[in-house]
Amino acid sequence: MAVSIEETPAAGADKVHALVQLLRSRSYEEIRQRMYDNPPGSPWWSACKIELDIRNGEQIAAALSATSHVLEKLRGSTQHFEQLAETLHESTKEVIDMLAGTKEAGRRLEIAVYVTIGITLVQLFNLIFEVFRKR
Repeated sequence: MAVSIEETPAAGADKVHALVQLLRSRSYEEIRQRMYDNPPGSPWWSACKIELDIRNGEQIAAALSATSHVLEKLRGSTQHFEQLAETLHESTKEVIDMLAGTKEAGRRLEIAVYVTIGITLVQLFNLIFEVFRKR
């Protein structure tokens, strides 16, 4: 005569909890192998699934934390680049202003040279005129 002993849900949960504790020190490969070796819904399968879910959750939390740190660094870098871009923009405006001033000064110098050449020619003609007038 076979005696079937049915487990209560609380006893099954305690067994799964004990198996999860046992699996804490096991490798991913061993846990996956045990999961594949047992039918879905069995205490071993449930314990393996829970342990893998816990580990995946821990990895996701660690990845999110690392991502958060990287994002903070990126924000700082972005702000720094924005400051550098603003400084570069201001420096470029200053250079443009200086080039415009230089262009204007060059134009004034060009006019001064033309005036000097004109005065020199007038004096030269005046000198020639004076020399020929005395002869």
